[in-house]
Formats: sequence, structure tokens, C-alpha cells
Amino acid sequence: MWRLVAALLVSSLLASGSALAQPKSAKGGYDQLNLFGEAFDRIRQDAVEPAGDAKLVGAAIAGMLSGLDGRSAYIDEATFRAMRSPANDNEVSPGLVVTIDNGQLKIISPQDGSPAAKSGIQPGDLIFTIDKDPTYDLTLGEAEQKLRGPPGSEVELTLRRGNGEPIKIKVKREPYTLQTVTARVEAENIGYLRVAGFDSKTAAAVTAAVEDLRQKIGGKLIGFILDLRNNPGGNFDAAVAVADAFIDKGDIVVVKGRKPSSLRRISATPGDVAQGVPIVALVNGGTAREAELVAGGLQDNRRAVLLGTKTFGESAIESLIPLAGNGAIRLTTARFVTPSGRKIQGKGLDPDLTVIPPKLARFPQRENFREANLRGALKNTDPANPGNKDADVKAAVIGTKAGAGRESAASLATAEIGSATDEQLSEAADVLRGLAVIAGRAG
Repeated sequence: MWRLVAALLVSSLLASGSALAQPKSAKGGYDQLNLFGEAFDRIRQDAVEPAGDAKLVGAAIAGMLSGLDGRSAYIDEATFRAMRSPANDNEVSPGLVVTIDNGQLKIISPQDGSPAAKSGIQPGDLIFTIDKDPTYDLTLGEAEQKLRGPPGSEVELTLRRGNGEPIKIKVKREPYTLQTVTARVEAENIGYLRVAGFDSKTAAAVTAAVEDLRQKIGGKLIGFILDLRNNPGGNFDAAVAVADAFIDKGDIVVVKGRKPSSLRRISATPGDVAQGVPIVALVNGGTAREAELVAGGLQDNRRAVLLGTKTFGESAIESLIPLAGNGAIRLTTARFVTPSGRKIQGKGLDPDLTVIPPKLARFPQRENFREANLRGALKNTDPANPGNKDADVKAAVIGTKAGAGRESAASLATAEIGSATDEQLSEAADVLRGLAVIAGRAG
């Protein structure tokens, strides 16, 4: 039986273009499959609890993928069918974007407007239990399923925030709609745009919001604040379109696969919806994945000053590969870097101006949760990068209050973002005022 299993695995690997298709490594690959076959046979014969072949093969594939990185996973046929089915209105989520860190469940960010965001849950919070059931060693799919439930029901979570004591919190599961773009006039002469995620409508919404703010503010407009804090990402193409809206020329992002021939540069199309006025982009440890794509593109093209704290550090691009009636695998097949070649994976983006809200400065350990901390995180081989020197000089001229050598700090709760007590937002407004003064003197 194990020879059949080995043959099936070889066929699958060959079909996906694995290293076994290369002559130099073929012999070693077959030797390892012989080892697998021997272990498979011993388990079938001697395990105290009998296990069917399908279960063992599924576990083997799941284990193989889990050894790669925290995002890759095996999806069984039942789960794969459910993913392709229309949304189940009988189950809703509290609105948490989560990941797995060494078998433990951690929060990347709650989504704007969700019950989780309203409850005060923050990026980096560790979930110990869901409805009193331990979360240790749950798969990501299992954890997400446990968080879901009937509308109106409550889910009880035990959290740990930084080095504090465990916190028990109940969150009601309620339907919500993620509004990826919100906008308002800030301090009479600044346009404030909050981008909380990326979907097919986000780029058009950003363009419409910018044009609306320009009309409302008129000739008094001194710049825009683009708020990407606690933005866990979303649709890749939508994020590219958002960055393109503000970048007139040059590359937005560079995508790298395993083979050199897979390198792809995505360039901006002519036009800048903000018409060249200064932009300050707010980022923090909840700024992840596609949100980092936007921030990195703006920073490298000198189109925005990044203000806040270091971003999450995740640039993986995943592919969902069906396995002919046996579910699918979710596999990291590429990752993106900034236009200048800076690698985000496991490192994150350093802001041009590090600004830590004073009330959070005593909790640096929470922001230390980034992609680099995750089990199997892809390594970043990028040498130390000097960063955006132009923006550093600009910051020195303006004289804004920046964290002295502090690399990280606690993230704001999503409900506090954009509020009257949001110190990072106030600092961003001061930066734009400074830039307006400099522009006035230059003119």
C-alpha cells in the first residue's frame, strides 16, 4: 500500500514542479519517500488506535505543509467544498484576523466596524481559549471555525496582552460590513483617509474620497493623511490599485517567485489623484501584508512620509491549488518586495518618523509580535537598509516628536484610531503643517 501512496506523492510533487523533477535531487527524493513508506507501514500495523489510509495521507500532507511556513496548509475536501460554497448566513465571525505562532493563536488585527474592534481587542493579543477550549496546536482553519457561530451568540475568549494577566472577554457574533474606506476633513485643511482593508471596491472608493475632500477643502488643502494602521491586508490587486492612485510613475511593487524568471515588476500608471500634495501614511504593527505593499510603494517613491511604528512584516503571496477531488493545498508561491528591493518578509517597514503614543510607550512588548516571530516564518536575507534618508532629513527640519530609538510599541485599539485622543494622528497633522511651511518658504 505504501508504494501506491509514495507513487501518488511523487506524481503530485512532479505535477507541481517540485525539486524531485530535477535529476540531481531525484535519487535523494526517492530515498526519502522510501523512508516515508516505511513509517507509513509501521503506523498502519502498530498504532494502538487504527487509522485509515486517507487519514494518514491527509496528516502527512498537512505535516509536510506545516513545516514550510505559517501560511501553507492542507485543506481537506469537506472544508474546500465549504470554502467554495456561498456564505453561510447562519454563521458569522466576530471580525478577527488571526495567525498561528508556535501553535498559539495570535491576533493580527480586528476588522474595522466588527464586534471584535468595538470590544477593544488589539493587534498582538494572544488567544489562550475559545469558549474555554484551549487553542494550542489548532490549525488556522480550525481556530477560525471555532470563532464563527450563530448571529447573536457570544464567544468567550481568554486573552493575554503583553506580559499582563489573562483577560476574559465576551464578544457577540453579529453581521457587519467592512467599510474599507472612510474619509473626513481634519483641522479644516487636511484630508484624512482611513483604509481598513482591500477589496474590489477599495480603489474606486479612495479616488472618490480624495476628490470629495479636495472639493470640500478647496484651496486651503495642505495634504492628506492615509491611515493604514491595523489594516491586515486583503485583495492584492486592490492594494496595487490604491498605491497606483497616488503614484504617478515608477514601480509600485516587485513580486518574486522561486525561479528568477518569475520576477515581475508592477509599475504605476500616469496620474496622481492627490495631485502632488504631501501625504503622511500612518502605520503600526497591525499594518500587514497588502497594507505593507501600499506603504512600501509610497515610501520608496518618496510619495509619502511613513509615521508610527514598525509594520507587521508579511509579504507572502499564497496560491490555492486543488488536488483533484481530495481538497486543496494553500501554498506560499511568491512574495513581494518594495520597488527598491527592500524585503518586508520577517522584517517589516520602519517608519520615517517613529511616533509612540505616550500612554502606550510603557508596553513595547506587544508590538514585537510580527511575522518574524511566527513558526516557520520565511527568512529575510536583506542586509541592513539605511531607509528613506530624504524623509529623515525632512523630519529633522520639521522637528516632530519622534520616539528616541524606540523600535516598537503597543498598537492602538481599532476603535481609538482617528479619535480625538489619537496622538499619532495629531503628529501626522503637525508634519503636514511643517511641510506646508517649508513649501511656502520655498515658493
